[in-house]
Amino acid sequence: MSQLSRRDLLASAGRLSLAASVSHMLPTPLLVEALAAQAGLPAGKEKLIVRSVRPPDFETPVGLLDSFITPIEHFYVRCHMPTPAAPDAAAWSLQIDGEVATPITLSLADLRAMPATTVTMTLECAGNGRAFFDPPVAGIQWEKGAVGTARWTGVRMADLLTRAGVRTAGRNVVMTGADRPLGAMPPFVRQVGIEKAMAPDTIVAWEMNGQPLPLLHGFPLRAIVPGWEGAYSVKWLTGLRVIDRDFDGFWVATAYRYPTRRVAPGAAVPPEDMAPLGRLAVKSLITRPLDGAVVPPGPVQVAGFAWAGDTAIARVDISLDGGATWAPATLTGEEARYAWRRFEHTFTATRAESTLILSRATDARGQVQPAVPMWNPSGYLWNAPDGVRIEVRNA
Repeated sequence: MSQLSRRDLLASAGRLSLAASVSHMLPTPLLVEALAAQAGLPAGKEKLIVRSVRPPDFETPVGLLDSFITPIEHFYVRCHMPTPAAPDAAAWSLQIDGEVATPITLSLADLRAMPATTVTMTLECAGNGRAFFDPPVAGIQWEKGAVGTARWTGVRMADLLTRAGVRTAGRNVVMTGADRPLGAMPPFVRQVGIEKAMAPDTIVAWEMNGQPLPLLHGFPLRAIVPGWEGAYSVKWLTGLRVIDRDFDGFWVATAYRYPTRRVAPGAAVPPEDMAPLGRLAVKSLITRPLDGAVVPPGPVQVAGFAWAGDTAIARVDISLDGGATWAPATLTGEEARYAWRRFEHTFTATRAESTLILSRATDARGQVQPAVPMWNPSGYLWNAPDGVRIEVRNA
């Protein structure tokens, strides 16, 4: 897979006379826009951080994640293959076959004629936070911004499968898309268990935030598998095949798997000790103040979001002393089963000093963000308490 790293991008920006001043920092908005233009970043995505050009992988700066619904132009992009050419929606079709009574092929118009539903969901790449694992692991070095929340509209996957008549032998639904691999790379094919596929909130979507899906986000159709890591929500969806076994392709049998036991950092993990990823981990993100902010003494407002896949957030706590003590934040704003929850907290900075603010979420199952997430060879599910350091200075 051809991939351009952040280091490569910073080096290439030297031709724009920008890299000298920013080579050891996160990209500034000016640098991001310059790199975006150089890399052919689509219009509307210029403010995102370029992690890979081909395939396109763009991360959202934390400062753009301060609203409950993430605007499409600020929504992160994760692709395993190059983006397909813009399709003719009128000619698009979705095939449903395998362990069904009647294989069917449906056009976009057929799908839109069926009862529609909208699901508000936080979508997060399983590798979000990969850059923070020690020892380092290979893969896109996402930091905090491979996450966003949107309202997805489409038809229930259960309605499609019921229309085809799922046989009792059906165990999994294999989802395929129109993207094509580079070289010998295996096609991106994922499976979802029949129970999750038939859940009422699992949908085949054609709209994002009330607009037709943009190409980078799966136009004209994508799966939305709420509460689970983002790779289940296959883009450019062309097929649903019901099978009576586990799919043996690379992206199911080898990739997106997680150790079933704690392993030593850096250790190899035998395949028999790995299992497929499912739901997201409990996690929080401070969106205000931003890391490195300078504030005067007085009230400091802390805000952000916490999420836990398909589980509600029970509480978020804030620490100002490195985790020695914690104070409860207030949960506020819109609440949706599969979406992040807003938290807010105010403290008083009494003197000029450097202050580390930590946030730690607890979900309704009692799961708490761990001080040190379990290391794993793919760098999945990083969910340590979030932290930002601010400088309190007198005016």
